[in-house]
Amino acid sequence: AGKDGTLYVNSSGNSAMAEAGSGDVLTGVIAGLVALGLEESDAAALGVYVHGLAGEAAEKHFGVHGVLAGEIADCLSEVYRDGI
Repeated sequence: AGKDGTLYVNSSGNSAMAEAGSGDVLTGVIAGLVALGLEESDAAALGVYVHGLAGEAAEKHFGVHGVLAGEIADCLSEVYRDGI
């Protein structure tokens, strides 16, 4: 939820992302978006969505079991390259 009361619902991601370190990857994505100049609430909303897309890409490459946080991070470039 944003400061102005705007609510966001994320539609990306999957159970393969339930892995140690996945939250650290999410934090890095959001921090990177803030560093690019996005407002914190916008960075959080977009970051969660992008992180989920990377998790979906990781599942396609590595399967639903055994996806590592680093593999989610590695798939971020694929998400950005393909367009959000």
